Amino acid sequence: MDEEFTVTEAMLAKRPEMKKDGFKPGQKVKGRLLWARYSRYMQRIAEADPALVERLAQTGSRFTHHSSIAPTGTISLSLANNASNGIEPSFAHHYFRNVIRAGRKSKEKIDVYSFELLAYRHFVDPQALPSTDPQTRNLPDYFITADDVTPQQHVDIQAAAQKWIDSSISKTANVPTDYAYEDFKGIYRYAYEQGLKGCTTFRFNPEAFQGVLVKEQDLANTTYRFQLADGQTIEAKGGDEIEYDGEIHTAANLYDALKEGYYGKW
Repeated sequence: MDEEFTVTEAMLAKRPEMKKDGFKPGQKVKGRLLWARYSRYMQRIAEADPALVERLAQTGSRFTHHSSIAPTGTISLSLANNASNGIEPSFAHHYFRNVIRAGRKSKEKIDVYSFELLAYRHFVDPQALPSTDPQTRNLPDYFITADDVTPQQHVDIQAAAQKWIDSSISKTANVPTDYAYEDFKGIYRYAYEQGLKGCTTFRFNPEAFQGVLVKEQDLANTTYRFQLADGQTIEAKGGDEIEYDGEIHTAANLYDALKEGYYGKW
């Protein structure tokens, strides 16, 4: 943090408080001073502990950043029985995860249950179902999932967290497949208005990319068409199992494997 940076007009425009402190274009300033006094994150820290921030401005720091919210879906699933994975709601209380296995050309479909559903079944109701059908669903209303949260609410959560994060955030706004294009663009405009560094959205599109996490309803509502060597075309729902090249695949995963060229040109 001993590196010196040249103050520019653009820098003063972004940080008017530097101009108020007497900095002028062309001056040199130490990196540690820029970071400690003029980064938005450290300014928030200064509200709680100004003496600490002043010491950091004088001596620098050993860390490159203080905190980040990493993409921890796999960690939460493999090490914590699908417990909370940061600021994301559960993707679904029951879904499929596409896992790459050694020796297989297509991904393998694995059943996954949310931690809260497993806990509720253990402590409250062993027969609890996360069905989308209100006639069969018997979970409390507070058992929400990613699709129950609007894209704008996803952005609001990220905005609330980013105030105290000086690095990056892993957060995805789930978007319904029938979401209007203008509304979709509005998500990014809204994220910009909230001051987000970045915004990630996910919309299920089986033709482009199926994704790692897949819901049974999405598979049931998606039809895949395969053309055989003799010109015949067969259709299958995404969750249907098909035997191909000595292995059993779901239609969705086989389609992806063929599209990606794992079986050669098709």
